[in-house]
Amino acid sequence: MPSVRVHKPNGALFFDFRYDGERCREYTLLPDTPANRKKLEKVLAKIEAEIEAGTFVYANYFPNSKALKRLSRPAVPELVETPVAQAAAVAAGDSVVEAVRATPLFRDFANQWVDEHSIEWRRSHIRSLLSTLNSRLIPHFGGKAVGQITKSDILAFRATLAKVKGRGENVGLSPKRINEIIGTLNQIMDEAADRFEFTSPTTNIKRLRVRKTDVDPFSLVDVQRILATVRVDYKQYFTTRFFTGMRTGEVHGLKWKYVDFELRIIRVRETFVLGEDEYTKTDGSQRDIQMSQPVFDALQAQYEATGKLSEYVFCNLLGTPLDNKNFSDRIWYPLLRHLGLEKRRPYQMRHTAATLWLASGEAPEWIARQLGHTSTEMLFRVYSRYVPNLTRQDGSAMERLLASQMSTGALMPIEGAGQGGAAGTSAGARTLYVPAGEVSPQPIPKPRGIHGARHDARRTTGSVHPVRSARPSDDDSVIKPDAYGGSEPQPPPWRMRVSGSRPVHWPT
Repeated sequence: MPSVRVHKPNGALFFDFRYDGERCREYTLLPDTPANRKKLEKVLAKIEAEIEAGTFVYANYFPNSKALKRLSRPAVPELVETPVAQAAAVAAGDSVVEAVRATPLFRDFANQWVDEHSIEWRRSHIRSLLSTLNSRLIPHFGGKAVGQITKSDILAFRATLAKVKGRGENVGLSPKRINEIIGTLNQIMDEAADRFEFTSPTTNIKRLRVRKTDVDPFSLVDVQRILATVRVDYKQYFTTRFFTGMRTGEVHGLKWKYVDFELRIIRVRETFVLGEDEYTKTDGSQRDIQMSQPVFDALQAQYEATGKLSEYVFCNLLGTPLDNKNFSDRIWYPLLRHLGLEKRRPYQMRHTAATLWLASGEAPEWIARQLGHTSTEMLFRVYSRYVPNLTRQDGSAMERLLASQMSTGALMPIEGAGQGGAAGTSAGARTLYVPAGEVSPQPIPKPRGIHGARHDARRTTGSVHPVRSARPSDDDSVIKPDAYGGSEPQPPPWRMRVSGSRPVHWPT
């Protein structure tokens, strides 16, 4: 029975079938993966169908096979290369150029891929993607067929990205930017490999390690200095950003129709990116932000300035949204230099809001909703290290609690101490709590029900006292050890049934 099997020495797949009365094995260079098995099984099914129909030509599938010399049917002079035959040629390790000559050029397929998927993406993402394709990928791979691009080509291209001129005086692009470029290439090549049935060369190419960057929020003192120093026409803008945690595009795209002074909420529904209003970054970014009193006052003051000028809350003299680069170069960075503060991006205002909320003790779930996060995972991963420095929530609160409570002792209830009547009988009875030191500890119960305890106790001269029998008489007295301190011992159950005898009543 024909099958696709694994060659154990190297783990590669091979064909195992019978043709013209002989067993044939044709080896490939493909590793044993579900995708490769599926491809080879399709080829094998086609081979079996042609053998059954009597149209199978061995050389069309395996032109370089050593089995051609011993098979009865010779190779035909001119080969008819079907897509299945091309796939088989690749599997058999033939010339790559022969096998993949039908695949389109990278330039054409990349443009087709963008056209097909652009409906799924935001306009800002499409613009960024086209910039990557036109400046990096197409100049390097545009003239090659997608089936001819190898893993070595991609690794060599990635190495060149680390040497090209970056921003400013930096040599080479950052690892983050290189990962973005190679990631786009991976998506295109994976799509091509799926359509034209070849193994993607991007398999097992690892991303470069990106150095973790810590957030650098402002302290509350720094925030107060900034608000006291900033230009008057930007004070409301800074107040809103510092105390709402809105993203740059969200605050620049904020419109008055989304500000509800009656309910004191800001509805985040749009964002302003690259000169256009767009849907928010994610579905979770659609949220309602509660206004604190400083934000409420700031927006009311801002309404007096721009409420009738523009639909946007923060706008320029023309009524259009603020430009982020213009704001950064003319307002933000000069202000930081003037105050002697470390240079930071304006996005740190969002991080500042998060750390101030955490410092004030707000619930993490509430903070995550205010920031537009779907869970608290990112909140704790990014901001939690700032909480102990601001709120001392590092175990010292528990130390103070224990020191306070343990010094006075625990409180114990005293039943029935109150206004009116006996304990447990008056409707006015209430429970009082007193320090544990003023309440007697539980008494130690006397030994009972232990076989041979009375006999052993009589022979003991130590601190163990004799134990009464299971049926004490009226004359028996209860022996109280000295350790009881004179308090009444815990009584046994009021009734016990002994097999084959009448109920036994114990003294209380």
